[in-house]
Amino acid sequence: MQNRLENTSSVFENRVSLFSLVATGTMLVVLVLIGGLISANSGNWPAALIFILVLLGLVGYLGFIRFRFRRMTSRLGLGQIEWSSAIPELQRQSLNIEVRELSRILDVGDGQLTDLQSAYIVAEDLALRQIQHEEGVPILRHVSVAEVPFDAVFQKDGVLVCCEVVFLVSPELRRDRINSMLKKIAQTKTAIESKGKVASVRLMMILVTQMVSSDEELLRAFLKKENFAETPVDIDIRLLDFESLQRLYITE
Repeated sequence: MQNRLENTSSVFENRVSLFSLVATGTMLVVLVLIGGLISANSGNWPAALIFILVLLGLVGYLGFIRFRFRRMTSRLGLGQIEWSSAIPELQRQSLNIEVRELSRILDVGDGQLTDLQSAYIVAEDLALRQIQHEEGVPILRHVSVAEVPFDAVFQKDGVLVCCEVVFLVSPELRRDRINSMLKKIAQTKTAIESKGKVASVRLMMILVTQMVSSDEELLRAFLKKENFAETPVDIDIRLLDFESLQRLYITE
């Protein structure tokens, strides 16, 4: 079932209002400019100076309206982006891949996979709770945007933020995992732009860590060395400590 990110009639009304303001402002600029020229030609310099000051104020006003219009256009584009809930099978496959990787790093047998699955699910849930608290906006979990699955997505300040959660127990963030996230966000951005929609897209990497402080420092050093400048979108990296999340949301 396809859904659309929120796009209310008030947004349309605001866009119409912005058009009206721009039209009115442009008309006033023309009238003030004519008045200034007439005053200058007649030698009435005080009046001409007043017209010039009014003209500068109107130009600044139109610049502000243009900025508001660009933000409104971006929000309209986001409101038209379709999303759908990720199917359970896809969610299960993604979870199993991450849990298998954790078991490899921790060198544990299949008998402990259930415990690892539970820990991963709890870590992801707490991390997304914290992000929702920090950002102050609703978050959609396990959805596909433009047929590309993400752990979560949300919209804020005209930006569509696509989130990927990774649970790390060592300072090793696999290159193939990074490439996978970058590929997914690039596909999403391309799909949105191919439909002629105006929207800003950002990738948020949420790294939930359970490691000693020295390993966390190694992870931070790795992230600093990693070159994200060539990525197709802006990237926001959040590091969250699993034990701190549990103390905050679970234990009293």
